[in-house]
Amino acid sequence: MRSLRRPRLLVPALLCALAVLAARPPGASDAAADGDSHGAADAGISAQVARLYEDAAVATQRYEAGRQEAEVQRAQAERFEALLDRERQGIAVLHEDLGRIARAQYRSGGGLPITAQMILADDPDNLMRGQRAVWRADLAVNNAIDKSRRAEARLAADEKKAAAAWRELDRHATELADLKRDIEAKLEQARWQLQGQADASVAAGSCRGAVRLDQADADVTSGWIAPVKSYELSAAFGSGGARWANRHTGQDFAVPIGTPVRAVGAGRVVKVSCGGPFGIEVVLRHAGGYYTQYAHLAAAAVDQGESVSAGHWIGQSGTSGNSTGPHLHFEVRVTPETGSAVDPVPWLAARGVPLE
Repeated sequence: MRSLRRPRLLVPALLCALAVLAARPPGASDAAADGDSHGAADAGISAQVARLYEDAAVATQRYEAGRQEAEVQRAQAERFEALLDRERQGIAVLHEDLGRIARAQYRSGGGLPITAQMILADDPDNLMRGQRAVWRADLAVNNAIDKSRRAEARLAADEKKAAAAWRELDRHATELADLKRDIEAKLEQARWQLQGQADASVAAGSCRGAVRLDQADADVTSGWIAPVKSYELSAAFGSGGARWANRHTGQDFAVPIGTPVRAVGAGRVVKVSCGGPFGIEVVLRHAGGYYTQYAHLAAAAVDQGESVSAGHWIGQSGTSGNSTGPHLHFEVRVTPETGSAVDPVPWLAARGVPLE
């Protein structure tokens, strides 16, 4: 049974916002209109992926919030249903009591007019006291029945209104799910368009310049942060694999193409490269002489020589170079070059960033 409490339908406002997002064409660009500028178009697709990435995350969060609210309302509906069942059981009990009283009255002469009963009774006073008790009991039972029937009528009306409200909520939830899927489809298309640009840059061995992405301030409390916000850990440091000459030199984070990649700590960009087995890569130098590498990117968002803070977006993940699928290859080194890597998991954990 559906909830008897009309749910707060906050979905329509969200649907309007998401409808605007879903209406954006896949090839739309936030860059200034310049038909002769290939760089502006490249930056536009990067910005579009970043924007759609956030839009999809927001849509998913709100969709899940709506689903959880529906679960709460479903639990409320079950409680109301239990109350209604108890009311109906109470009415049945009262009906049985009234039947017993009626049968008792009939057996004790209740079928005779009260005047005749008084004339024939041995003790009229006792008869009247007994009759008043029966009247009071009968009145109480009838009042209780009327009250319960009114309550049942109200609950039945509430059920009808609640059912209509649930149908409306289900309709909005379906629309929201459709819009969410539409945003995700546009995002997937834009991601692979971004990856195509990355592959072209790697094939040419020439970077197309930093793409500047708008971003919110990162929530960094310890001065260090994970290189991506949401992830699954895949190939670990030191693991074997057919695609590596010796052992894996970093920690891989399985994330979709276009995921914002963040500087794990404050530092300076010492390398931006777009060729070779790492595809598009960025290398940062940090205080203390350590270096971090971010490889297989779809785009770089910084230029060599820039200073960055912890959490600053330095690129977007991809699958460029020697890569079998979308992920971020992250290394910690004691020099800017390969061959000096240390295990990044304990290195980050020592700086207050445990990876899970």
